[in-house]
Formats: sequence, C-alpha cells, structure tokens
Amino acid sequence: MVTSLNNEVELNTLLDTWPLPYPADNVEDESMIGDLDSRIKNIVSIMKEGVTNIDNSSSDEISNTNLPVYEEIGVVLEVADGIVTISGLTNVAFGEMIEIVIPSGDNITGIILNIEFSQVSAVIFSNDIDVVPGYMVFRKYFLMSVPTGKSLLGRIVDPLGNPLDNLGPIASKGYRFIEQVAPSIISRAPVRKPLETGLKVVDSMVPIGHGQRELIIGDTKTGKSSIAIDAIINQGSEDTISIYVAIGQKRSSVARIAKVLKANNVLNSTIIVAATASDTAAMQYIAPYCGCAMGEYFMNLGLRVLIIYDDLSKHAVSYRQLSLLLRRPPGREGYPGDVFFLHSRLLERAANLKNNGSITALPIIETIQGDVSAYVPTNVISITDGQIFLETELFSRGIRPAVSPGLSVSRVGSAAQNKVIKQMAGDLKLELAQFREVEGFTKLGLVLDDATQQLIVNGGRLTSLLVQKRYVPSPIYVQILSLFAALKGYLEIVGSDLISVFETEFKGWFFQSCVSKPVASSLTAMVFPAMIVEYFIWHFAYIFILFIWNNYTNK
Repeated sequence: MVTSLNNEVELNTLLDTWPLPYPADNVEDESMIGDLDSRIKNIVSIMKEGVTNIDNSSSDEISNTNLPVYEEIGVVLEVADGIVTISGLTNVAFGEMIEIVIPSGDNITGIILNIEFSQVSAVIFSNDIDVVPGYMVFRKYFLMSVPTGKSLLGRIVDPLGNPLDNLGPIASKGYRFIEQVAPSIISRAPVRKPLETGLKVVDSMVPIGHGQRELIIGDTKTGKSSIAIDAIINQGSEDTISIYVAIGQKRSSVARIAKVLKANNVLNSTIIVAATASDTAAMQYIAPYCGCAMGEYFMNLGLRVLIIYDDLSKHAVSYRQLSLLLRRPPGREGYPGDVFFLHSRLLERAANLKNNGSITALPIIETIQGDVSAYVPTNVISITDGQIFLETELFSRGIRPAVSPGLSVSRVGSAAQNKVIKQMAGDLKLELAQFREVEGFTKLGLVLDDATQQLIVNGGRLTSLLVQKRYVPSPIYVQILSLFAALKGYLEIVGSDLISVFETEFKGWFFQSCVSKPVASSLTAMVFPAMIVEYFIWHFAYIFILFIWNNYTNK
C-alpha cells in the first residue's frame, strides 16, 4: 500500500524557494554556501523518504493518489564541464533522456550515462553555464531518440534533429531510438549490388557493395572527405539516399560541403548531420548514432542508404573526454575499455536486408604520420569489411585520389562489382604491382632493359589514367572504356601528360556518337560488346592523335 508522504509540508516550503541561489554569485558569503548545501540535502532526503513501501503497491494504487512519486525527480548536485551529477531519479534508465528545468530560459536536455548507488550522472547537449546546483531534474520516460522522416532530406540538422540551415522547422514522421540492435543474420542478404563512387581507382580495384562497411583511412589533408563527397555526388543518378555526419569539423567546412552538394543537385537526397567543433562533446558523441537512426528509417522502407561518418577519430576523442569526466578508468591511449564497442555497435548496423533496404557505411579515420597500428585505427580496421588507404606521398606527387593500390582492400565488394570492370581489375592490379616494384629504380639513374622501361612507361600511363579531379565522378561505362583503352594498348601512342586531355575529348566525342546509348546501356547491364568498343576506341585514338598533332605540335 502507498502510505502518506512524510514531511510534505516541509518539502513544499523548500520547493517554494526554488530555484536555489548559486553560491558562485557571492563566494565570499560562506553562510550562503552552507545554506545551499543544507537545503539540497533536505530536498533529497525528503524525496528519498517521501514514498514508502512503493514496491509493494500496484500501479493503480499509485495513480489513484494525488501524491507525487519523488523517485522520478532529481536535484542537481554538481555541474562541471558538461557533466551533471544528480541526486534522486532512482528509477531512471541508462541512456534515458532527462530535462533540467531552467527558470529563466529554455529547459536543457541531457542523457544518463552513469548510474551509481546514490546518484546518477548525465551529459547535457548545450552549454552548462545556465545549470546550477539545486535545479530540478525530471525524467522524460524514453530513451535518447531523434526525429525521422523524408522531411529531413535536403536539410542540415544537429544530432537532435534541430535545423541549422534557417529553412524553417522540420515536420518529422516520428522518433527513433539512436541505440538499436543490429539486424540479425537471418534478416540479412549477401552483398550483391555495387555502390559506384565514380572514382576509377576505387570502383576498379577497391569495389564497394550496398550493405558493406568500407573504411577510408589516411593522414590529415590527403583527400579522405573528397572521396566520400564524390561517392555522394555519384548517387545522384541512383535511387540512394545519402547521410553525411560531420563530427568535430569547422562550421565553414560543413557549409562548403553543403554548397558542393547543392551545386551538383544531390542535396535534396542528402541529410547533413553536423556536430561541429564548437558543439559539446556530448553532441559529437551521439552524432553518428543519430545519423544511423535517421538512415534506418529509410532502410526499413526498402530504400538504399549511404552514410558517411567524418570522422570517427574525433568521435572517439569526444567519447574519451566524456569518459574521463565521468571518472571511468582509462586504458590504452587514455581511451576507456569499451571504445571498441563504441564503434562496433555503430558499424554493425550497416547491412543489406532481404527487403532490398540497405545501409552502406563509409567511416573515416585520421591517422598520424601513417600509423595504422594506433588503437582506434586498428579497432575500426578489424570491424569493417576493407579499407581505402590514402598515402601522403602520392597526394604530394599530384596523384589524386591518393589511394594506395597495395594497402587498400575490399573483402566483400568484389562479389558485387560490375562484371565487365571486374575482368579488367585483375590485369590492372598486376601491372600496377609490377610498376611499383621497379619504380624505385628510375630514381637511381640506372640503365634499364627495354622490358623494364616498357613496364615503367605503362605503369606511369595507368597511374595518370587513375588520376581524377575531385567532385567530378565518372559513370561506370566511361570508366570501363578508359580502362579498356589503356589495358589493350590503345594509349601507347598517347603520352602520360596527355591522358587527361584524351579522356576529356573521348568523353565528349562518345556522348555525341550514335553508339553512346546502346554501349552505355550494355556496360551498365554488365554486358561487354567487345568488337564494337574495340573498333570505337581504335577509331577515336587515331583521330585524337591527328588532333593532338595539329593543335599541339605546331605550337
């Protein structure tokens, strides 16, 4: 049975004086500090003693009484660096949202991350300057959730779903928990459909399939984000929804990316979730989970989703900051012991479902001086299905995207790769591997035999062919034609410095020709009309040489 509340009048008297004064306003007055502490303790003690024998009472008996259940209310004991220590809330759950009542402004939302015997700790998503000890805290009775729906497409939002683009409010279709159990093995289907990025070096040698998790890893300023943005742009011609999660980046960088996507007409099918460097560590911590929850809404509808996590290194740093502030024991490199679980439970939610819905995850990890043996890089490498490794040396030499063919691998995507380009990928990898073995001899000034010199020339030509401008993805059939021309020797009469000119002229001539539509349809459908393509490329190569001779040689 629910008994009467003890000290109800005393509690109401104390609550009438709420909010309690913050001692920092007058630190010289020690009596105020002591008075504050005593009043907090009185409220907490009354809250704890307010309802007795509640465990033996039914829900109907509780609801029929007009007495508040003080296990659902808490009081702020301490605030420091975005961490709020709360007494009370004895029935709160881990990961549940709480609300701190601010009398002079909007209430502040937080999430419970620590549950101890006599208190709980929460992280808040906004500045803690308005939170002072003595403020009341209430449960929201649901776990951390974010809005979902098609109305988010084309918008820039924070991890809580609030718009950041000044385009008005967002009418969501409902809410979804940010923490979800990954799809079961029974509900998954094999990765069979290719996700084409529009980059020749990726689609040919490191293919990606829908439902795969492919890591993009490299040092700072090596073009990691550019590869991800190219992949998003290339989905403009596909029925794929893209979600770009920016973690710890500058606001100007997020604005620039949004401008690029809008210029390429893909922003309307993209959601940008931004937890920038000026946001709290808590916002950066929940950002990838919020983006994944938004993507799962579309996946469950049978749609294909591409999610970019840029980048998970900053995500791990934000979680380390929160863990240390919550006084959790540090481990290797100061990270808590569950940092592996931090990313595994996120990336395991990427899947290809039997209902044709899928989530493809492209996480980005930033290394320091190419050290892939650090804690977070090794964790994410072991979680994902392959990695695209970017080398600083290649980037500085102008080979961009600076993808290392030797260190990059895709363990799943080859099963979903376009069959035509898959036949050429073996020869391409072999020639590039042989080229890398003998490339160092050219720097020594040694006299090389004819076969080695030819190998170096062919390797340099293939390397130049794989160089591509950013934000200009190539359709898969154009990639096939270019690689076919290079591997069959039709570009031997074209110098390495003219490869880009050849590609530009060839692409324009191909789109204007009468065979462009049937050839493009055949290559996209993984059917290779060898005789037509071979004659077509040979004919154009001959015309191109005459063009170059007349326009460049005579200058």
